[in-house]
Amino acid sequence: MAATIKDVARLAGVSQSSVSRALAAPDQVRPKTRERVERAVARLGYHPNRIARGLSTGRTGAIGLVVPDIANPFFPGIVKAAQRRARDFGLAVLLADSDEDPATETDLIRTLTKQVDGFVLCAPRAGDDELRSVCGDVPVVLLNRRVGQLPSIIFDNADGIRQALAHLAALGHRRLAYVAGPRASWVNRERARAVRTVAAGLDLEVVEAGHVSPDFEGGVAVADLVLAAGVTSVIAYNDMIGLGLMSRFGARGVRVPDDVSIVGFDDIPASALVSPALTTVSQPKDQCGRAGVDLLVDLLNERPRPGGARASLPTRLIVRASTGPAPQPRR
Repeated sequence: MAATIKDVARLAGVSQSSVSRALAAPDQVRPKTRERVERAVARLGYHPNRIARGLSTGRTGAIGLVVPDIANPFFPGIVKAAQRRARDFGLAVLLADSDEDPATETDLIRTLTKQVDGFVLCAPRAGDDELRSVCGDVPVVLLNRRVGQLPSIIFDNADGIRQALAHLAALGHRRLAYVAGPRASWVNRERARAVRTVAAGLDLEVVEAGHVSPDFEGGVAVADLVLAAGVTSVIAYNDMIGLGLMSRFGARGVRVPDDVSIVGFDDIPASALVSPALTTVSQPKDQCGRAGVDLLVDLLNERPRPGGARASLPTRLIVRASTGPAPQPRR
């Protein structure tokens, strides 16, 4: 017969309410009590009854995780880290894919609201007003997006762009292209703004191309326009676009990096596997997924954070073979 919460309480020498608190909100019980409960749970192989716990606490024991496109290699790392962290808190994760559509995204949030205790929204595409409207019923944490004072975890896009442009400038590049991602993407707007600001400070000329879909096909589609602009280097909104650019450049007989250098963003696994390997800006995706769940759990348990409910994670340039010295003008 399966162990019950009464069995755990008896073995741990505590009350059933203490067991419930230790499992649902471990920081609200004394460390020694928590340790006794954890040992009893492990020994008995106890698994909480989510339905019963929901009836007593008013919670579902689940959180919603909404992503724009699970097929995009950037998101699985965040999803897996968030799921692992949620399990540490005894929470199930309901995963939903909005297919890059803002209307679908808000519909998913409204549909799932009564089934979850809160949401982690990864790079949401909906507008600021729409997000504020759908985020009023349960706690919400935004990943890779900032909307007013809503709780959020973002990457330092501006510093990532600064590192990439400084690298290209040091290689002698003076005229470059920025290939923009989805028009509805807050991240794209942040990166485009940073490109303009940093490039002006480095006296670099920037040509903006796009907006394109954030995938391989988007890079292929815009590659000829980039070449027609006469640039010697490109910063792509993400690695998938960068890989598409590289493929089309190769088909055109344009050598990377001898003729054109390419920098991506995200450091997805494929960026290190192609030839030449793609120079890219790395973002700590695992850390982002964990931090998003940690912040949501703090909100659910009404634990204020000294630094507030917003955080920015560092980015890092990974220099590989797709960038090189700017080609010298022909005489």
